[in-house]
Amino acid sequence: MIQVKRAYEEPSSKDGVRFLVDRLWPRGITKELLHIDAWLKDASPSNELRKRFHGDPSQWQEFCRLYFAELKKNPDAWAPITAAARNGTVTLIYAARDTEHNNAVALREFLLHH
Repeated sequence: MIQVKRAYEEPSSKDGVRFLVDRLWPRGITKELLHIDAWLKDASPSNELRKRFHGDPSQWQEFCRLYFAELKKNPDAWAPITAAARNGTVTLIYAARDTEHNNAVALREFLLHH
């Protein structure tokens, strides 16, 4: 199972393996509070794509199309997630305020189809 969770939510024993999938570290959170197993910067959108999208829900479909293309070119970036998911629950951690339109939601969708 692959789930998503905001970095500002309390970690839970039900989270399983926790991967931060943002290119930038979440503001105001220490490493100790975040409780991640790994920070997978390369599984997040490129800086160019991140800046271009910048949380605009009207661009969601285009963002996903471009992000999925980036992910297809770099399977090593998301391989740790699929490997961990074969053994149990994985939680993709993100910092965005929008809980429906963010890279972790898109990454989860991509992984579920690959």
